[in-house]
Amino acid sequence: MDTLTPKQRSSQMSLIRYADTKPELAVRRLIFRLGYRYRLHVHSIPGTPDIIFQNRNKVIFVHGCFWHRHVCVNGKRLPKSRVAFWRAKLEGNKPRDRRNHRILRRLGWKVLVVWECQIKNIEKLMVRLKRFLG
Repeated sequence: MDTLTPKQRSSQMSLIRYADTKPELAVRRLIFRLGYRYRLHVHSIPGTPDIIFQNRNKVIFVHGCFWHRHVCVNGKRLPKSRVAFWRAKLEGNKPRDRRNHRILRRLGWKVLVVWECQIKNIEKLMVRLKRFLG
C-alpha cells in the first residue's frame, strides 16, 4: 500500500528529472575536461541520447541503474508498493533501450551507455570515454 496520496505521489514523481541528472552532469564534466564539445538531448535522434557528438556520429546515454534495470544492486531493487505496476514499467525500459540502440547503430551511430554506478570510478570511466571518443 502506498503511504502517500495520489496527489502527493504525483508531486514527488514530477521531481524526477530526465535530463541534467547528477550522473549525467558528472559525465559531461569529464568529457568537457577531455576537451570534447557536444550537444545535449537532440529530440530528432532516436532515443534522445543524453550527449551527442554529431560530427563523430557518436552518442552517449547516461542511464540510472534503477530506472534502466542495470545488473548492479541498485538495478535489482523494486519499490515496495504497487510492485506489479513498477515491475512492468521498469522492465519495459530495457527492450525500449535496446530497440533505440539498434536503430541508432543501423543509422551509423556508435552508442555508449554509461551506468550511474560506473561514475564512482572516475579514472576507469575517463579511460572508457577517451577510447570511445578518440
